[in-house]
Amino acid sequence: MRLTTKGRFAVIAMIDVALNGRNGPVNLSSIHQRQRISLSYLEQLFGKLRRQGLVESTRGPGGGYSLGRSATEINVADIILSIDDEAELKSRPQRPDAPGAVHRCTTDELWDSVNRRAVEFLQSVSLQSLVDEQISKGITAARKISVPVVPGRVKSPPVNAPNSVFAMGALLAKRG
Repeated sequence: MRLTTKGRFAVIAMIDVALNGRNGPVNLSSIHQRQRISLSYLEQLFGKLRRQGLVESTRGPGGGYSLGRSATEINVADIILSIDDEAELKSRPQRPDAPGAVHRCTTDELWDSVNRRAVEFLQSVSLQSLVDEQISKGITAARKISVPVVPGRVKSPPVNAPNSVFAMGALLAKRG
């Protein structure tokens, strides 16, 4: 398991869906507006989350994403592992203990142990516990979970923005 920005954004987006999905599906443009995560990046993440059954999609007006299971049944490890790229995992350097390898690095066991403990810890943290933590901090539905602002970011579109990159492109082409 790798702890990456992609995983961090996936967890933030899932917290957003859990907080704001009580009144129906949450569209990606509203997550984009609240969390300042690229719309196309969200589309990639939610494609992977949907394939793993962590979210369900609803098409059409009023559509968006809702949790595929109860927030108490989803843990952080589920979210992070669901967005790991298999191709990325396969392209990593082969381990020294792989067939044909001569020596195993003495620290490999240490890092394997650290990784196992990290996975065990993340499996113990439910999405619901993260939502409860946000609520205890005063964060409620339709408010932003704190994410560092990157200087030079483009201003977010209005709430009634299209819910896909393709719809956004069509809208911009009409304005052009």
